[in-house]
Amino acid sequence: MIGYITVGTNDFPKACDFYDTVLAEMGTKRLMDSEAFVAWGVEMDQPLFSVTKPFDKEAATVGNGVMIGLAATDRAMVDKVYNAAIAAGGTCEGKPGTRQESSDFYVGYFRDLDGNKINAFFMGSGE
Repeated sequence: MIGYITVGTNDFPKACDFYDTVLAEMGTKRLMDSEAFVAWGVEMDQPLFSVTKPFDKEAATVGNGVMIGLAATDRAMVDKVYNAAIAAGGTCEGKPGTRQESSDFYVGYFRDLDGNKINAFFMGSGE
């Protein structure tokens, strides 16, 4: 159902470096790349994650209550994505672990350099 997700940034080069590092842990690469827009993914026919300078040239802002969940293939990938985000300058919003009173929902929450709330999650038991 989701084709792509875009977040705005106030520091495009730093945001691109951040997401190059974080999304590499999910096996993605840049599939679209221009002066003001970059999109990462596995293939063009699968959902993409993108970052851009706002089109209206106003400051990028964070949506209250907005969060993007990145589907990991296992718990180890959740840990890798979360750790890469923190190492690249992101901030912790909840270390990886189980949530929602279910041992099957494993998730780590972080904010990117612009304050967008992101998580990496895995649904399933075990590693």
